[in-house]
Amino acid sequence: MSKPTLAIVGRPNVGKSTIFNRIVGERLAIVEDKPGVTRDRLYGSGEWLNSVFNVIDTGGIEIGDEPLLEQMRAQAEIAIDEADVILFIVDGKDGVTHADEEVARFLQRSKKPVVLGVKKIDNYKQRDELYEFYSLGIGDPIGISGAHGLGIGDLLDAVIAHFSP
Repeated sequence: MSKPTLAIVGRPNVGKSTIFNRIVGERLAIVEDKPGVTRDRLYGSGEWLNSVFNVIDTGGIEIGDEPLLEQMRAQAEIAIDEADVILFIVDGKDGVTHADEEVARFLQRSKKPVVLGVKKIDNYKQRDELYEFYSLGIGDPIGISGAHGLGIGDLLDAVIAHFSP
């Protein structure tokens, strides 16, 4: 029986690779504070509560007609096609951006289960910042911190709930 697959997507430079590294338990993805570092898909394996699954890191989805953006979007589309569940990462400090809204609409058309992770929620006082992300129409936003690991368990609980038994 094949393992289920989780694809991590979002706009460029929201911290997808940090979450990927946290889930796979090692530093496979390069993490830089500039967009465009991750361009192709990167594969790893994760485990949570006795569920073993594949994880795909993507370079990001950004709407535009520049060749690099088109290539990164194509790589993300392949990951979405391969995925059983999609993890949509957004940045809590930036709030909901137009690009996030575009990615949300794109993911809704995929007809696949989507879990919404809001990064940079580094402490429980910032939880109120989650409410605006309901406007994306993806479901309950889960506050996480890739740097500190906060909320990652809740996030993975939501992900594996969508895997077939």
